[in-house]
Amino acid sequence: MGTLSSKPDQLLSSFKVRPMSCDQSTHPQKSIFATLRRPPTSKPTDFIPLFNDCVSVAAARTQEYLTFKDPENKFSPSPEALTEIFLMTYISETVMFSLMDTFNCTVMTPGQKFLLGADWVWAVLDKPTKNPRIQIAVQVLHLPEREGRSLYSKAEEMSDESMQVAQMAASNKNMCEKMVDFCASIGKDCYALFLFMGRKNDKDNIYGVLSNNFQAAIGKCDKIDRSLIENFFRGSRYLHTPTGMMQAIVTKRNDDPLTLMIKFS
Repeated sequence: MGTLSSKPDQLLSSFKVRPMSCDQSTHPQKSIFATLRRPPTSKPTDFIPLFNDCVSVAAARTQEYLTFKDPENKFSPSPEALTEIFLMTYISETVMFSLMDTFNCTVMTPGQKFLLGADWVWAVLDKPTKNPRIQIAVQVLHLPEREGRSLYSKAEEMSDESMQVAQMAASNKNMCEKMVDFCASIGKDCYALFLFMGRKNDKDNIYGVLSNNFQAAIGKCDKIDRSLIENFFRGSRYLHTPTGMMQAIVTKRNDDPLTLMIKFS
């Protein structure tokens, strides 16, 4: 009977290690768990943090001018300037975040403002089609002492044919009523948002009243105006943030009424 060599190198030399062959045509099998993974899908609320950032920056920038006090009382931003500062700041922020493909902002022309009552319209878009799924028509309301000759009065002086048609179509309604009618004609997925650049008891902050049910007030009151809308704040114990406003809108069940008070600054 032979004996094993006591030398380690002789022992190891008796075993030949052959490298494993690797067939390039074969691929390692995927784990069963890999088939359970799905690519991340965008949620309808993904845009909300970006919207909140954009509108918060716009409100803060506008508030700087809203609260400006000229020691010599020679300079005061006009309502048009405050509205444009808010819009321009908001739009520049949305461009930086590439938000336009998800949440769009359409600025109205003077004729559209006079006819529909809106300064701009926000829209939540369906990604495949880019069609508006939810719309928010925004009308800016300024303190009475700031009001004067506004863009609406300038629009009324326009003499082109489309402006004359707009005047004839809505001459018996104020701007608030025009926007309520506009939203009601679209349906419960269109909201009217009245954006207050200051209120009677708080002239330095920006607030909003949003509803898809303002038309319910028609017939129950003489008219829908700033005073009626501002009365929504009376007795309200909670003011939503812009984030809370959008979350309430996108999670609302179809055709349900929704009315919110919001603080933007």
